[in-house]
Amino acid sequence: MTSTPALLGLGEFLWDCFPDRRLPGGAPANVAFHAQQLGLKAAIVTRVGCDESGDDLCRLLTSQGLGLDLVQRDPHHATGTVTVELGHDKTTYTFLPNSAWDFLALTPELIAALRSAPAICFGTLAQRSPTSRDTIQACLRMASPSCLTVYDVNLRSPFYAIDWIKNSLHHARIVKLNDDEVRVLSPFFSTDSANDLEFARHLLQHESQLELVCVTRGAGGCLAVSRTEMIDEPGIPVKVVDTVGAGDSFTAALIATRLAGWPLQRAIPFANRVGSLVASHAGAMPILHRQFAELRSEFIDDSVPACESCW
Repeated sequence: MTSTPALLGLGEFLWDCFPDRRLPGGAPANVAFHAQQLGLKAAIVTRVGCDESGDDLCRLLTSQGLGLDLVQRDPHHATGTVTVELGHDKTTYTFLPNSAWDFLALTPELIAALRSAPAICFGTLAQRSPTSRDTIQACLRMASPSCLTVYDVNLRSPFYAIDWIKNSLHHARIVKLNDDEVRVLSPFFSTDSANDLEFARHLLQHESQLELVCVTRGAGGCLAVSRTEMIDEPGIPVKVVDTVGAGDSFTAALIATRLAGWPLQRAIPFANRVGSLVASHAGAMPILHRQFAELRSEFIDDSVPACESCW
């Protein structure tokens, strides 16, 4: 690869199909995209079809400075799509079955990138097929012991199973999920509570390698719980255009700040602001280089050590 990425977004990359438009998306791809906009060198590890839709996604990545070295092309399966229906109470997603990203392969290029990547973000949806699930789990086993492995739970019914989730938790140093996912998962764990704080503490108690659990709450802000800290960050009033990708941008900001050594007291408010900014724009991948740079400057001053001030 021309330069080593600091973050690998491992999983699905597809088209979000709204009633009036088509926009790029896929949770791990969104995370890598926003990390790149934040100034962190990132790469998407995914698979798209040898079709026009796949060509369009590749052109988008190139235009935003993301390399194609780890984007596999599939001659037999189409580039993924998801039909997104925005409702007052919830957003529904209908995924194309047997998409190219369901057949992610463990290639020599991917193995080399895994061994040097400072951070990897992965999720649940891309594990819906046995092929990609096996590849993703193999990737996590191959990652460097120092790698910041981030599990963005991102449940999309019916494409999850509790054993995939528990296997993924075993590999994670950071877990990010939303408050609805806490309610869904609580019955599968040995806890009677669907309370965000108690669920986070339960995960930290039972997963020895886990360092941080973040629960996003939409307009209600977010909760971050480590073994020594608890930060309950309030929401930020914004005019929401759509929430697709907002949580992924939160994850991207969290990864960037953790790699840079920011304390949680600064990292969580920053990530919260990034998520609210994306929610105020259309689609999962709005172009926000300038806005992100201006926002970051608000959190940096002369008192910030040099090792914490950049990434």
